[in-house]
Amino acid sequence: MLETLITVMLSCGVLIAVVLIKPNITIKGKQFSIYWLAPLIGAIVIICLGLLSPKEVLSGLTASGEVNPIKILVLFISMTIISVFLDNAGFFRYLAGRVLARSKSGQRGLFNALYLMVSLLTVFTSNDIIILTFTPFICYFTLSADLDPIPYLIAEFIAANTWSMALIIGNPTNIYLASSAGIDFFLYISKMLLPTVLAGVVSFCLLRLIFRKQLAKPIAHTTSNARFEDKGAVIIGLVHLIGCIVFLSIASYLSLPMWKIALGFCISLIIVSSIYLLFSGNGFHLLRDTVKRAPFDIIPFVLAMFVLVLALDKYGTTASLSVFLDTGNNMNALTFGISSFLTANIINNIPMSVLFSSIIGYLPDGGRAAALYASIIGSNLGAFFTPLGALAGIMWMDLLKHHHVKLTFLQFIKYGALISLAALGAALIGLAIVL
Repeated sequence: MLETLITVMLSCGVLIAVVLIKPNITIKGKQFSIYWLAPLIGAIVIICLGLLSPKEVLSGLTASGEVNPIKILVLFISMTIISVFLDNAGFFRYLAGRVLARSKSGQRGLFNALYLMVSLLTVFTSNDIIILTFTPFICYFTLSADLDPIPYLIAEFIAANTWSMALIIGNPTNIYLASSAGIDFFLYISKMLLPTVLAGVVSFCLLRLIFRKQLAKPIAHTTSNARFEDKGAVIIGLVHLIGCIVFLSIASYLSLPMWKIALGFCISLIIVSSIYLLFSGNGFHLLRDTVKRAPFDIIPFVLAMFVLVLALDKYGTTASLSVFLDTGNNMNALTFGISSFLTANIINNIPMSVLFSSIIGYLPDGGRAAALYASIIGSNLGAFFTPLGALAGIMWMDLLKHHHVKLTFLQFIKYGALISLAALGAALIGLAIVL
């Protein structure tokens, strides 16, 4: 047990240090992310020391359930490829130009509309999907209008990771934690709606307060000459994106796994667009560039973090943590809300959900409900405390880098710390009321 704890703690410590100091290296003019090396080395050490056998690792990584790491990776990368395809085809640049030409209500009105739109769409789809879809649009829009993109990007990220708590489908961590405890769709809503509304209102008010000076500046109404890079490709990509979002939003009603839906639409996009590009004579550079931008470095990070969590569970760490965190009945909302929030920013919210599901399983019946819903809150709101809090945060930072938006790890924390802590407090108060 001691060897496992030391290995996990060292891996997480080095991971945080690498992200803070040097998350990327440059080789022959190309940047490569290296944040995933620390957990990968830690996972290899655990296997080499015999703390986990290859059979145990394989069994854990392929376990049934929605937050199976391989399924999560398929979902994320499939959605990323669809979104990046549309970006490369010029759709988001064109859309940004059209919105800019029609914007007449000033920055405050646009900011309010963006927050409301992202919030509503997130409730019925997924936080990660909305972040992947809206980020390129915001980058192009603010560039065309000569506006500071940070207020809009921060608002998008916070809105998506706050309102994702409302329905069970809003975040894969919701699905995993709720399903592991046998919580159905309507029981989930009855407990999580008020915490979500309170957290959303608090977040929005703080966003308006923090960015009040930037939003007071007028919009430079410029004429946009943005055109589609390839209209046919845009139509193909848009049909697949809309179709995928529609099916993902009703996946729970149809009993269809979200990862299969996303993968199916991604494969369809590749096949249909390949046929189109072949006969249009435009070449395959659009598809090639799309695949190059896919965040494949996330794969070793997620798999390695899951191995570390599996080792902790095997050697009784989760049982010990259950005893330590259990304060009895509804008071568990506070301890599990704060601990899950912080843990998500050490090991990421997906492995955290697996870890806390096991911890909650050791609790007496009376304290499980409060711990469960509080952990769901922590898995969502922890996403905007640091970029490590959620897989979407890591991909979001990579998207910003691609669009030449400068936002460092420490700047992210500067905006996210105050808002996330206030939202966490509001959500836990709401949870205490409904429980």
